[in-house]
Amino acid sequence: MLKSLAVNNFALIDKAYIEFVAGLNILTGETGAGKSILIDALSVIVGGRASLDSIRSGADDFRIEAVFDITRLPAILTELDEQGITPEEDGTLILTRRLSKHGKNSIHINGCQATLTTLRKIGEHLVDMHGQHENQALLRTEVHQVLTDMFSPEIAPKLEEYRQVYTKWHKVKNELTSLTQDSRERLQREEMLSWQTQEISAAALTPGEEESLEVNVKVLANAEKIANAVSRSYMLLSQGNKGFTGVVSCLADIKRDLETAVRYDTALNDQLTAVTESLYQLEETMGDLRNYQENIDFNPAKLAKLEDRLDVIHKLKKKYGATIRDILNYYEQAKAELENITNHDERLNQLEQLETHLGKEIRKLADILDNLRQTAGQELSRQISTHLADLGMPKAKFTVDIRKSEHYTVNGANDIVFLFSANLGEEPKLLPKIISGGELSRIALAIKTVCSERDETVTMVFDEVDAGIGGQTAQKVAEKIARIAAFDKQVLCITHLPQIASMADHHIYIEKVVEEERTATRVIPLTPEGQLTELARMSSGEITKLSMDNAAQMLEIAQHKKENWKNKA
Repeated sequence: MLKSLAVNNFALIDKAYIEFVAGLNILTGETGAGKSILIDALSVIVGGRASLDSIRSGADDFRIEAVFDITRLPAILTELDEQGITPEEDGTLILTRRLSKHGKNSIHINGCQATLTTLRKIGEHLVDMHGQHENQALLRTEVHQVLTDMFSPEIAPKLEEYRQVYTKWHKVKNELTSLTQDSRERLQREEMLSWQTQEISAAALTPGEEESLEVNVKVLANAEKIANAVSRSYMLLSQGNKGFTGVVSCLADIKRDLETAVRYDTALNDQLTAVTESLYQLEETMGDLRNYQENIDFNPAKLAKLEDRLDVIHKLKKKYGATIRDILNYYEQAKAELENITNHDERLNQLEQLETHLGKEIRKLADILDNLRQTAGQELSRQISTHLADLGMPKAKFTVDIRKSEHYTVNGANDIVFLFSANLGEEPKLLPKIISGGELSRIALAIKTVCSERDETVTMVFDEVDAGIGGQTAQKVAEKIARIAAFDKQVLCITHLPQIASMADHHIYIEKVVEEERTATRVIPLTPEGQLTELARMSSGEITKLSMDNAAQMLEIAQHKKENWKNKA
């Protein structure tokens, strides 16, 4: 339930704060005062489209905050939990949305930053908008199926069961289509995959092989340079160069001299140790270099063989992947696909049997759905037609036309459309072809009246529901809306009709004022005396004793009807 709405710098509203109650909340005021602006603000705070044009002239941004009580909305708790949002202990949920003129959209849910997608998902559980735009949705046939399915609680679980089978069946059919494609194309693919897998298999690649080959090729290609460098290093260590003694011989002389000195001064022990260790290390290094010289491989044939191997790998990389690992992965995938093609007939037979089995299941479930929908459609047609008669359309005929289709879809095998005839003797036709704005508004109200008990949404908004009606019909519309509000729903309704306004549990007056040469919208909760005066104004356009008496009588009748409804509930 919506507890309050705070609006700042939104269109004509500079600042407004409205508290709402359970039951019927009526919003009235002169045309252009800004009643629909409040509904637009409510739409925005539950995920509706927000435009920069909605920012009040001269302001940097607009800010809207709505406070809801969600204790009666257990379904929303799952959505909040998935987003990591915790409601208050008393069930309070606070939505805040701010849009700056620079286009920055800021959304918070109970203080947690959220995305617009999350806000919309949560908003769907909070408010059911019912206005001109929503009425137009009734002209779309996909909505007809949704409303029909909603009417019967037995349909939803069967539809879910059907969809699970449909998903499997659809997947099998797609695979069958793929397998039964042109045989020439399949044979060409088989030949190509066979050649590719043989080429990769013949190469006998191993992970890391390329890196090892590159190291070996580098050594063999530069064997002469390496040999010269090693030979010179060995000579300098052992024999020296150009009349100089070898490094190892020099270090041996230094070692002997330091050993003599240490006999007389042990302070040179560390230096002796360092020279001794260096001498041993260089003697070992000299031995290693001698062995390396003896084993240097001057083998052009081996080098050519390694280069050929690298060439094979490079060619395969160009065809199948950037690395040996990629090539091997491609090989496994190609081998699996080739196996499927090779086993084509066996797999085709398996799929055909599975399609037959799933086809029987899907036909069975589609028939069950059809029966449930036929029953629901008949009752929905009857109830909506009854309500239309109450709404001043006694000859109207509303029909939920449900026909079996030869094609299975994710929603079953039914074509569902709403048909309507306003006058006796006329065949019902599709809504878009014959409906007027006033008729569509009343049909939408009839549907809402029938479906409201099955709709988990607590808060409903009616805007422009009184378009094109008056007199006795207006009274019937008023009673329909009031009855919806009386039975465990919160209703917000904008109206110009006193018959509807008289049913209010909470009456809010919207007026447009000019302050300091600027137009602004003001929101005024009415006292019982204020409500009486507003009803008199709505009835006759001026406040007289007669209009006040008429307003008082309307309020008395409305109160009496609401009490009777509650007593019978």
